[in-house]
Order: sequence, then C-alpha cells, then structure tokens
Amino acid sequence: MTIIVGDELPLIREAIVQFCLAQLNCDVVAQCGTGMAVLDAISRFRPDIAVIELTFPDMDAIEILRRLGERNSRTRVVILSSRAERKGVMEALRAGAAGYILKTGPGEQLPEALRKVAQGEIYLSPQVEIGNLFAGRVRQKKGNLLEKQDPLDMLSGREYQVFTLLVTGIRGKEIATRLSLSPKTVDTYRASLMRKLDIHNLPDLVRLSIERESLETVSAQGAGG
Repeated sequence: MTIIVGDELPLIREAIVQFCLAQLNCDVVAQCGTGMAVLDAISRFRPDIAVIELTFPDMDAIEILRRLGERNSRTRVVILSSRAERKGVMEALRAGAAGYILKTGPGEQLPEALRKVAQGEIYLSPQVEIGNLFAGRVRQKKGNLLEKQDPLDMLSGREYQVFTLLVTGIRGKEIATRLSLSPKTVDTYRASLMRKLDIHNLPDLVRLSIERESLETVSAQGAGG
C-alpha cells in the first residue's frame, strides 16, 4: 500500500506518517503541506491512498477531489477533519472521498480506515455513520414535528455515492471512473440501492432525491423557527 499524507502542520503530518508506518505495512511516498503539493504528489507517485486534511491554505479537499476526478485519478482519498457536520461529510462523499475520519476520534480509527479503503470500502468515523447523518425531523402540514425514517439510511456509503451521482445525471461509466470501480461493480451497487429503496427506474430515483431535498428544507426552516 502506497500512501501520501497531507496536512498544513508539520507536527501533525509527521505524527500521521509515523502512525501509519508503525501500524500498517505501507510505504509513505510523500508528505505535503498544501493542496497543490497533494495534487502534484498524486500525479507523480500515483499512490493507492491519500490521507489529507479537509482544508489547506490554498484549496480545500473538495476542490482536490474535483480535480482528481477530472484527471480520472485512481488514488482513493481519506479526509481528516475536526468537523462532523452532516453537510460537510455529505459534500465530501459526493465529491468522491473514500473515507472521512474525525481528528477527535481514537487513533485506531486511522489504520482501520486505511485497511477498509484499500479493500474498496467506504469508511466513516462512527460519530458520522450514514444512519446518523440522515436522521432528522420533518414538519408535517399541521405543524407538529414527528420523527421520520430516511429511506437512504439503508444504503451503505458506496451505495450512497452511486445514488448521488446517478440522480445528477452522471452515467455508469463515468461513475466507475470517478469512484475507481469497474462498470460492472457500479451496476451492482445501482441494482442493490434500487432494491433497498424499492425503486425500479431512474426517474423515480431522481424524484426521491428531490422529495428529500424538499423535506430537508422544511426541516431546517422548522428548526430555525
């Protein structure tokens, strides 16, 4: 497993490197202190995994993921962050992150995350599990708030990534490229998520996404009021 580590602070960056070397059979091929350095290192070394912080002085991890997607990079990105807000985590997943680790979590989460990501899985710190991210309250027409289960709670992290890309009109082959998967694997995830959601065509999948966005808007307005 080849890895690059990116963090603005040298002390944190070097601590992560030492932790990776001690806990995993891996080769840390580069250390980076800026987002541009991360992009350059990925282009040069083509590592299996990049462990990077959420924000750098020159660009954030979302922009890095966007540029890597444009380059069809197969490097899988794990983000380190102190922020567990739902919006930020969802944005990272939509951009193509393979992992999201909270800096406030225990150290053993890092090697666990890297092992899972190396196997093609998605890793999220337990504090930001998919089920918790989608848990919310919705306002009914009469004004009373009731708990409502989000249907996307049933999806795995990878299925959710495929879902978010499908509903924005991205085709299977491009999804496969963005997520470093084979087209056949993307088809498998698509069939699995549709089965879990009891949806049988793309228009209904898009409709579900639109309905969820509407519910989230109403929920946010209700919480603010």
